[in-house]
Amino acid sequence: MHTLRVALAGEDLHRRIKVSTPHSLAVLSSSTPPSSGRFKTENLALIKQLLAFLRLTGSPFMINAYPFFGYSEDTLDYALFRPAHEVFDQTSDRRYTNMLDAQLDATYSAIKELGFGDMEIVVAETGWPSKGDPGQAHVDVETAREFNGKLIKHVMSGLGTPLMPNRTFETFVFALFNENLKPGPTSERNFGLFRPDMTPVYDVDIFRHNVGSTSPSNWNPDRGVPARSPVPQPSGGKTWCVPKTGVSEKILQTNIDYVCGLGFDCQPIREGGRCFHPNSVHAHAAYAMDVYYQATGRHNYDCDFSGTGFITSSNPSYGRCKY
Repeated sequence: MHTLRVALAGEDLHRRIKVSTPHSLAVLSSSTPPSSGRFKTENLALIKQLLAFLRLTGSPFMINAYPFFGYSEDTLDYALFRPAHEVFDQTSDRRYTNMLDAQLDATYSAIKELGFGDMEIVVAETGWPSKGDPGQAHVDVETAREFNGKLIKHVMSGLGTPLMPNRTFETFVFALFNENLKPGPTSERNFGLFRPDMTPVYDVDIFRHNVGSTSPSNWNPDRGVPARSPVPQPSGGKTWCVPKTGVSEKILQTNIDYVCGLGFDCQPIREGGRCFHPNSVHAHAAYAMDVYYQATGRHNYDCDFSGTGFITSSNPSYGRCKY
C-alpha cells in the first residue's frame, strides 16, 4: 500500500486517490455486543501498522459488512431493517434496530480500542442475493429489493449509528452485476442489481432514466466535480468555462485536483508555467476547469462542476497565458 501511494504521489495523484484495503468482519474476534468489538490478537500488529498508514494518508478503514451472512430465522427482521427486532447493548447503553449498525459499531469499537476512533469507516461491500438454491429461505428478489432499498435510505439518512451518530457512510452495494460464471452456491452468483446481459434484476429506486437511455444522470457522489446538469450557455462563437464568483477556495481546489488527477495537462498552472501567475486558487481553477471543458466537448454540463462553473463568451486569456 505504501509503494502504491508513492507511485501515485509521483504522478501527483495522491490527493485525489486514496489507498486502502477492504476487510472481512472475520478480522474481529468478537462483535456482539457491538461495544465488545475487538481485532483478533494474531492480527493486531498488522492492523496497527495499517491504521497508522490510513491516518497518515487521510484514508478510510474499509469493512465488508454483510447482515446476509450473519442472520438467522430469529434475526431476519433485524437484518432487514424492520422495526420488529431490537438489541440492547448493556455496556454502551445503546439500542440497535438493525444488524448493519451493530456490525459497523463493532468495527468502530475495535478501531477505537487501538486509539484510532476518529478514523472514517467505509462499507466496502454489502448486499443481499436475489436467488438461492432450491428451498433456501429469504433469498429472492423481493427480499433483496427490501434490503438494498432500506440500506440506501439508512446510510444516506445522516442518522449514523448508536456509537457514531449523525454520520453518513460511504457504502458500496455488492454487486452491480450477477456473476453467472462464479462457482459456489447459487446465491454467490446472484448479488447483482443487473443480469450479465445488462437488464435489471430489480429496481431499488436509483435508476434515474429508462433502461437503455443514454442520457447522463444528474446524480453525482462527489462534491466539487463535474455533474451533468444544465448550465446556461451563451449562443454563438467560442465559449470558455470559468469559476463563479464567491466560490470558496476549498471547492475550487477540489476542482483543480479533479481535473489534474484525470491526467489533463496542468503544467501551465504549476510553478514556472505560463499561467502560474497570478498565483491564486481562483486563477488556477479557471485554467483547469476550462481545460476540462474544452477537452470534453464544450457541452454545458462539462462546465457545471457541481454548480461552481460559469460559461462565458469573454476570452479569459492574458499575457502568455492562452486559454
